[in-house]
Amino acid sequence: MLTLYRFTQYTNMQPLAERMRPKTLDDYIGQHHLTGEHAALRRMIEAGRVPSFIMWGPPGVGKTTLAQIIANKLECPFHTLSAISSGVKDVREVIDKAKNNPLFQTSHAPILFIDEIHRFSKSQQDSLLNAVETGVVTLIGATTENPSFEVIRPLLSRCQVYVLKSLEKADLLTLLHKALSEDVVLKKKKIELKETDAILRYSGGDARKLLNILELVVHAEEGNEVITITDAKVVERIQENPAAYDKGGEMHYDIISAFIKSIRGSDPDAAIYWLARMVAGGEDPEFIARRLLISAAEDIGLANPNALLLANACFEALKKIGWPEGRIILAEATVYLACSPKSNSSYLAVENALALVNETGDLPVPLHLRNAPTQLMKDLDYHKGYKYAHDYENNFVKLDYLPQELLHTRLWHNQPNPAENKLIERMQQLWGERFKE
Repeated sequence: MLTLYRFTQYTNMQPLAERMRPKTLDDYIGQHHLTGEHAALRRMIEAGRVPSFIMWGPPGVGKTTLAQIIANKLECPFHTLSAISSGVKDVREVIDKAKNNPLFQTSHAPILFIDEIHRFSKSQQDSLLNAVETGVVTLIGATTENPSFEVIRPLLSRCQVYVLKSLEKADLLTLLHKALSEDVVLKKKKIELKETDAILRYSGGDARKLLNILELVVHAEEGNEVITITDAKVVERIQENPAAYDKGGEMHYDIISAFIKSIRGSDPDAAIYWLARMVAGGEDPEFIARRLLISAAEDIGLANPNALLLANACFEALKKIGWPEGRIILAEATVYLACSPKSNSSYLAVENALALVNETGDLPVPLHLRNAPTQLMKDLDYHKGYKYAHDYENNFVKLDYLPQELLHTRLWHNQPNPAENKLIERMQQLWGERFKE
């Protein structure tokens, strides 16, 4: 279903989160890396040169709001499509209007905002390609899922990807005080904010959750001359009405978090329970399977390399078998991963390496490791001194593989499990003191 938004004044009949939706970048809270004074996205918006892009981040961090602010700033038509109810026909309708309707001939192409773009099928995404490439529309997509998994590569190559983060404590407090002092309804009430720990904790970096909780507590205290907000009252109201502050379905993220943490904690009973909660709630099975793949690599890793193979087999089998039988495949993988020994040594190794790259920059590749396909490169000593490991006993020869400045740097450290004990023993046999802890 296609909706053309006209931005109107908010009324006190709307939810607090909607009334507090900012209209300008100066009012926008959070995402300073994108919208701060010297941030790249802000400079593009203020210059009126906004390319197609995709925002990736959790719920309630300002994706839809930012898209609307951009449309207001550029004074161009703003359309949104529902990724759940729209088809290829709806996409083409927007594109045809952008091409043919004189009202659409503005200084900037109409913005087509697609929320949860990861729910668009391949054919729906394909139908956007030409219009995005030729500039008929400026696509702004929003997704809570990794776009590299969910957005087709041709469309992804035509769009920038910006990562939005959960709001920080300072941002949430700013929003909280702003709501109490500026909202058309709340500013008329006498509200004392005595404690904030609970409301911040339950919001989890989500602005919409924060405002929903605040509204829930205030409504519960209606009739009191002074409305006092304490941690105890927040906890009490949420326990009485948990759905009221979770209007956007964010429980999805809480449950997947509990699921992964139960696997990491080696509790198969808890893991299978949270799996059942997701199955009963209609969660996308492939979403669960992808999380199992990540868990197998991040939390089990080298302690049991077969876990990644089984998780991948689970993902492939799920696509072949379908639903509802696919729940059995997910259950098998879940229990296996939960019962597997755990290690995050590979995860820590790549994080250590990324930190080192960030610190040391682009160090030159040693000459003996460089490829030498031309005579000029050979004359410059590219490849000179390289020793082919398979020409030596046990297919190994000592050679320096790191840049000179980083020689003997340790990035991977084994963890004490049988599989990694064997790996470190082999490294110590080959390299000697370098791999002594």
